[in-house]
Amino acid sequence: MSQQPLVSVICLCYNHSNYVIEALNSVTSQDYKAIEVIIVDDFSTDKSAILIVDWVKNNNATYIKNEKNLGNTTSFNKALKLAKGDYVIDFATDDVLLPNSISERVKLFYNSDYDNLGVVFSNVAYIDDTNKLLNYQYAIDNHGKAKHTPKTGFIYKELVAEYLISASSMLIKKSVLDQLHGYDESLSYEDLDFWFRSSRYFAYDYVDQVLIKKRITKNSLGKQFYLFGKNSMSNSTYKVCKKALRLNKSKDEDKALLNRIKYEIKLSLKNMDLTALFKFISLWIRVKLSVFRKK
Repeated sequence: MSQQPLVSVICLCYNHSNYVIEALNSVTSQDYKAIEVIIVDDFSTDKSAILIVDWVKNNNATYIKNEKNLGNTTSFNKALKLAKGDYVIDFATDDVLLPNSISERVKLFYNSDYDNLGVVFSNVAYIDDTNKLLNYQYAIDNHGKAKHTPKTGFIYKELVAEYLISASSMLIKKSVLDQLHGYDESLSYEDLDFWFRSSRYFAYDYVDQVLIKKRITKNSLGKQFYLFGKNSMSNSTYKVCKKALRLNKSKDEDKALLNRIKYEIKLSLKNMDLTALFKFISLWIRVKLSVFRKK
């Protein structure tokens, strides 16, 4: 690379006062320097906004303060409209980027064997609120390499079938987000829908390194999937699965979707989310009929 392409890091904050400064410093401490920082505070009720304002005084960043809580998808899209980078990172401000996180992923965009590459992802270390290591996205050996590397390339079917990657590890080509018109703002979370829509048309490649520390706390977004009773996460997942049925082109892809829906049925039962349970059972029947109709 004669000149480093610009990377826009969209930093989404909601009540991350205990972590936001560490997170933002991990962005500006990268060994990759062509970085644009865009911070969105989604109407935090803690001291996050105060800390961000103070941090921005000494760092080059664009700061957006929502006047009400809009959620991740809408907040991200607001920042995306301002992003000038060739690549984009969707970064939660309770996570931490390792110093070579961006450089290693950009490098693979230039060295990958895949045509029409849209996303580069990596391994992830999961940490708790005290920075204690919990586990890895992919278990590693003594050399820090994944014992079983994920499949790469055009992996639409694999992403439909099960959770394979961590959204926190993605470096996304901005033209992909532009083509998809950003995130679907009707959803409570973004990654599943983005995986389905992007992997239908673009390849994914993997850097076999731990490049991100993702924080798991009792208030983490991922915890919302396991709330007892009806919740917006299951409703969003249902909408995304219906989209997948429209995107599917083969019997094998329908079978992959059946695998996903089986998981969601079990989760709905565990959460006693009866509304979601009946919706997913109905969708499972529709997909099963689609399998029979396809050659």
